[in-house]
Amino acid sequence: MPKSLLKWQRGLLTAGLLAGSCGPLQADVLARDAESMASAGCPGWLPEATRCFTGQDTHGAYYWIAIPDRWNHKLVLHSHGGPRPNAPRPDDPLDIDLRQYDVMVREGYAWAGSSYRRGGYGVRMAAEDTDYLRQLFVERFGQPDRIYLHGQSWGGNVAAKAMELYGTDETGRHRYDGALLTSGVLGGGTQAYQFRADLRAVYQYYCANHPYPGERQYPLWEGLPEGSDMTPEALNARVDACTGAGLPAEQRTLVQQQTLNNIVDVVRIPPSTLKAHMRWSTFLFQDMVEQRLDGASPFSNRGVRYRGSSNDDALNAGISRFDEDARAVEKLGEDAGLTGMTDIPTVTMHAIDDPIIFVENEWLYRRAREASGTADSLVQIYTDEAVHSKLSTPQYAAALEALDRWVERDRKPTPEAIARYCETREASVYDGGCHFDTDYEVADWRARVYARQP
Repeated sequence: MPKSLLKWQRGLLTAGLLAGSCGPLQADVLARDAESMASAGCPGWLPEATRCFTGQDTHGAYYWIAIPDRWNHKLVLHSHGGPRPNAPRPDDPLDIDLRQYDVMVREGYAWAGSSYRRGGYGVRMAAEDTDYLRQLFVERFGQPDRIYLHGQSWGGNVAAKAMELYGTDETGRHRYDGALLTSGVLGGGTQAYQFRADLRAVYQYYCANHPYPGERQYPLWEGLPEGSDMTPEALNARVDACTGAGLPAEQRTLVQQQTLNNIVDVVRIPPSTLKAHMRWSTFLFQDMVEQRLDGASPFSNRGVRYRGSSNDDALNAGISRFDEDARAVEKLGEDAGLTGMTDIPTVTMHAIDDPIIFVENEWLYRRAREASGTADSLVQIYTDEAVHSKLSTPQYAAALEALDRWVERDRKPTPEAIARYCETREASVYDGGCHFDTDYEVADWRARVYARQP
């Protein structure tokens, strides 16, 4: 570990800014939570004789744990994506997360996943809940031989933050042995979501129905005004009315098709994702601004020159402009920003044509790891898929195998080696194929998202 990194982490521990060790009070709470953990029936899609456990921790987060019959005494700790807008439910970690990534149990690993204590935004909150589940697992089942983080989508941000906040104890020893970050939001807060603020401005220029002229007006970066009762269904109806995004192309009017083309070409998103991105830039922004940022803007489009429309001059002259609030940017950075200050072995995997979380997030994360001097402990791999939530199953097995071999044998994997592991898994165990592009080089973030003026 670089001496500067260890000194920085020790300083945070001394200041009480990193958690993970249990004082007397926390140890008592942890013991009570471990005692209240209940055995549960495992679903039939898990390997036979798997043991399952569930409960709700002191913070309010629900969790599920699965331990296979032939456990390798290693744990995968899962950080889920989202953020999910609704209050967590007891079976969310099972039905949504473990169901999708049960390959890790099939590979012999124990698996643990938290719902987090609340829906909505909050990377530090989710990282704390993830690390608390680590402590809870250790309290109940003992220290595993290895603990690996898996962060998916927004959970990639959560897991990366957990590494920085909780990954190393006061002696410099790793609490986490490695991390696998898949389809990750690895650009932090403001950078990763800025394009959705652009979307709101571009959409409103063309559609003028979110809000309608006769409705209460509010700054678009706010998502929705406080107290709004808009539903996702109502928002979808507005997007469909303006763009026909939910209709087959042949059923759209000429105006709808032209409007849809203008919006997605300027913002650089696939048409099929417009409604999803509009929901995030509405309901997620509302939660982020109200709950985390004291009603202030973390976004700016001042001076941005939008391109790709049928009339760029008219668009740039008429679009709504807004400025960021310095304190809001700082607060979002504190919550979600990534410094790269961790030397925990990390493998990231991302589809090149991910329609939801741009692959260029990986460029931002590598810059962070390079700036902190920890890029040697990072391996990034890419697939030629055009999906986000679930890549091909054998690829997860291969990436996890590569990470485990790296940790156990101190041999950093190459993309080519991971591709070979996948071919072995795909041929003998899992369907889905191997789609690694070992020659791919990710582009600069500014190739995808408009640069901001300083």
